[in-house]
Amino acid sequence: MTDASTPTQTTTPTAVRPSSDTAPGPGSRATGGTGGTGPAGRRPAAVRPRGRRAQARVGSVLKHAGLIAFGFVMLYPLLWMLASSFKPNALIFREPGLIPTDLDLSNYTDGWNALLHPFSHYLINSALVVLGSLLGNLLSCSLAAYAFARLEFRGKRLWFAIMLMSIMLPIHVVIVPQYVLFSQLEWINTFLPLIVPKLLATDAFFIFLMVQFFRGIPRELDEAATLDGCNHLRIYLQIMLPLSMPALATTAIFTFIWTWNDFFSQLIFLTRPEMYTVPIALRTFVDSTGESSWGSLFAMSIVSLIPVFIAFLFGQKYLVKGIATTGIK
Repeated sequence: MTDASTPTQTTTPTAVRPSSDTAPGPGSRATGGTGGTGPAGRRPAAVRPRGRRAQARVGSVLKHAGLIAFGFVMLYPLLWMLASSFKPNALIFREPGLIPTDLDLSNYTDGWNALLHPFSHYLINSALVVLGSLLGNLLSCSLAAYAFARLEFRGKRLWFAIMLMSIMLPIHVVIVPQYVLFSQLEWINTFLPLIVPKLLATDAFFIFLMVQFFRGIPRELDEAATLDGCNHLRIYLQIMLPLSMPALATTAIFTFIWTWNDFFSQLIFLTRPEMYTVPIALRTFVDSTGESSWGSLFAMSIVSLIPVFIAFLFGQKYLVKGIATTGIK
């Protein structure tokens, strides 16, 4: 028997620690479960930027590949003409590839001297027309644009609206009265019908382009110049023109390309072979009977494209800036 006065020893249960081979629960920190912080619980921060950079790189490669393919499709006719200029006439339409199997340089020498005059004669004629049109548009259109943008005169809005409506008139509407007028002035078979209208600000597109650019230039510059004693001519020459170089460059590039490639107007006003320009001279290579000298035609077409390519190459940044901007920033 146990003595009643002796205290009874009680044992408290000890907490059972899980052994190393015991499978922890899904939420255990040690194993990195769903709510854990281990490597299996969440993706490392460095993995996400790498994945995004890889996706952006793949997208950029695909985009550039598509642009290159589209550019090749657009340039294929030009590349084919360049390749055909080195082929004999018998192989031009038999071999549609871009790499000529039989290289022939005689197309350039034959085409240069195939017409009544050397091809340099027609290049000089086109250069004279382009130079006169270029100077005429830069001077007359900038003066008209300054008047619409800075001066106040009666009927300003009406004349501006008429100027804008003249953009919608096709050349076929005005070519007949122009021919009658220039014929009475005895200007046919001269370069005057192609140059003199440019001196009278007949290209409304360039006037509108420069008006929008002049309106973006702060009027405070004009007011400060007026306080210093400048008249409108000095403001135009010393303030407006230096600040509007992008618009002037855009006008010059467009005038050069459009005048150099103009065929219809030059065909109407120039009928004598010695007055032919490059587009009309190229037309003479094509025979209505089908005996056309295609090799010489393609060779001289490449030669005629060189000035346009050079003008666009060196004036591209001014062209984009002149169209995209409407004033100084």
